[in-house]
Amino acid sequence: QVQLVESGGGLVQAGGSLRLSCAASGTIFSINFMGWYRQAPGKQRELVAGIATGNTTNYADSVKGRFTISRDNAKNMMYLQMNSLKPEDTAVYYCKMDVRRQASGPHFQYWGQGTQVTVSS
Repeated sequence: QVQLVESGGGLVQAGGSLRLSCAASGTIFSINFMGWYRQAPGKQRELVAGIATGNTTNYADSVKGRFTISRDNAKNMMYLQMNSLKPEDTAVYYCKMDVRRQASGPHFQYWGQGTQVTVSS
C-alpha cells in the first residue's frame, strides 16, 4: 500500500507564511503528478497547485505569485510554500499523488488525510 501524510498546517495571521509537506511511503516505483488541493467549509475541493514529473507547475489564479509547489523525487516528498496568506486561504489542504507501484503497472491516485490551515484577519 501507499500512504500520504501531510504536515505543516496551523494558525497564522494574514500576511504570514506556512510550509506544507507531504510524505509518501510504501511500495513506490515512481510518482507522476503531485498536487495540493484544498476544501473550505461549504465549498468543493479545488486544485491549488500541481507539479508534473518534469517539474512543470500550474497554480490556481487565486494563489499565483504567493504559493510555490516543489517536489523531491528522491524522498517521495512534495512541498507547498505559502506566503502572503489571506483569510480566504483558510481550508483543509490535501495532497494527492499519482503513484506507480511496479515498473509495468498503472498509476493509482492516493490522498493524504488533510491538514488544517487557518488564516486570521
